Amino acid sequence: MSLFESEAASRDEWKPLAARLRPQTIEQYVGQQHLLGEGAPLRRALESGRIGSMILWGPAGCGKTTLASLLARSMDAHMEERSAVTCGVAEIRKIATEASHRERRTILFLDEIHHFNRTQQDALLKYVEDGTLILIGATTENPVFSLATPLLSRCRVWSLKPLTEEEMSRILERAIAELGVEVTDEAREQLLRWANGDARVALNGIELAAQLAHPEPRVTAEHIAEAMQQPLLRYDQRGDQHYDVISAFIKSVRGSDVDAALHYLARMLVAGEDPRFIARRLVILASEDVGNADPMALVLATAAFDAVERIGMPEARIPLAQVTIYLAARPKSNSAYRAIQAAMGDLEGKPPPRVPDFLRDPNSRKMETQPSDREPYLYPHDFGGWVQQRYLPADHGLSLPYYTPTLAGFEETLARFLKELGKEEEG
Repeated sequence: MSLFESEAASRDEWKPLAARLRPQTIEQYVGQQHLLGEGAPLRRALESGRIGSMILWGPAGCGKTTLASLLARSMDAHMEERSAVTCGVAEIRKIATEASHRERRTILFLDEIHHFNRTQQDALLKYVEDGTLILIGATTENPVFSLATPLLSRCRVWSLKPLTEEEMSRILERAIAELGVEVTDEAREQLLRWANGDARVALNGIELAAQLAHPEPRVTAEHIAEAMQQPLLRYDQRGDQHYDVISAFIKSVRGSDVDAALHYLARMLVAGEDPRFIARRLVILASEDVGNADPMALVLATAAFDAVERIGMPEARIPLAQVTIYLAARPKSNSAYRAIQAAMGDLEGKPPPRVPDFLRDPNSRKMETQPSDREPYLYPHDFGGWVQQRYLPADHGLSLPYYTPTLAGFEETLARFLKELGKEEEG
């Protein structure tokens, strides 16, 4: 090995692990098969050589920067990499001027492009429009809301997905081989859980854990916990702890114990549970256990789920805590759950009753053969909002009523309304 080769190898050795393992070809790239798999849209565009300006939208650590670099390499293009946080209009003009004198195509990769204001986006627009620059913007924010329409309309938006557990495992195996260490199964599970689909977090975590374990070649869960600056909680995402803690969480919210619910929420988050899994459970709980005792519960839970999808961890812990507190502190009713269970159960093992003629679609072909003197449909709004009318046939054979309202919270209003209608019906 020559002196220069020795120095180059030494420099590579001191590079961060994530940089050393960065794929050099599209074939080495892990993830985003919906875009890069055989016959997928971005793969087809790449093979045809027709790569235009684009926005790569996806969560942190899913491979946006690496993908941009590989696209530039595959196109034999010159790439200028900048962060939108620090890149100004003057810098954009300088890059564009240099690009106009370059024989090769120039790709401008702008990380965190959602930080660009309207003036900066307008300055970029003309260079994208005339082809001086091929823009590849990376963002964790929905570009529909964070980018101006003129720039967005000139870019193709590609949505990148979080890396799956299997994809993260493949990346981790390469890292372990590169580091030359042994990693316990528990340490692997802890790392993958805390990384939560972020390859950069996983690679930085295993690299630091290996350094903490040195000179021992064996990396344990304790090393991972120290590297990730997380308390070591025994929490198997596929085993009893996963199901026990989420069960305790749901039952604590249902039982209106705010502190217990927050405790179990914190345990799941610190252990690296997927916040989207928790958010889904809260949406279900809002309908199943709070229901019409407070109809706003479902609205807030759904909003929290959307917030978790948009912002990710660690900030996602805040809307999760907010909705957990709200649901635990509201009156409870499972009458909607019981009602649909009863209605569906009533259909088991027997045919459903016939839909009354006057409720059927008047444009149906079958209705053309019906006699014109059939019972008319009474439009409730012609009668002040309600009129006595049968919506099931008299011989329906169903086990009614399905819905029995409680007197909890807002549901008392529903119960009172239905009771008044019942009196009118009797009268």
